[in-house]
Amino acid sequence: MAEQKDKDFKYLVRVMNTDLDGNKQINDALRKIKGIGFSFANAICMLSSIEKNKKTGHLTDDEVKNIESHIKRATSTLPAWLLNRRKDTEDGENKHLLTSDLDYSIENDIKMMKKVRSYKGIRHGMAAPARGQRTRSNFRRNKGKVLGVIKKKVGGKTG
Repeated sequence: MAEQKDKDFKYLVRVMNTDLDGNKQINDALRKIKGIGFSFANAICMLSSIEKNKKTGHLTDDEVKNIESHIKRATSTLPAWLLNRRKDTEDGENKHLLTSDLDYSIENDIKMMKKVRSYKGIRHGMAAPARGQRTRSNFRRNKGKVLGVIKKKVGGKTG
């Protein structure tokens, strides 16, 4: 029986145009897809009624198709707080974006912030941190170039 399982085992499983490691548990392997985190992976495993501890390599083709279909229609089946794109600025709908769609939307959001000249947009344009972090001891790079520390001159008379 162990030989049969090894014969059916797949070392790479393709889900949503991403190769997943067959040796990992399905819950952990799904997180390799950009846009899927811990909670979303748990929810997908529950919806598709697959044990989250099951190795990805032991999934059948039907189970893989089931997982993909649940990921694609996550917007309608999962609660809004679990989605990564709530109240989208373009159409006001709740969505869950993956892979290149997620990259594209983030890039467009940053371009829009720069165009509107919001605080975050200005900070993105200067390549400075946009979320209120300190900059005195960190972020001393400007577009890949290290700037270093500039020391203040001592203001006393010599002599």
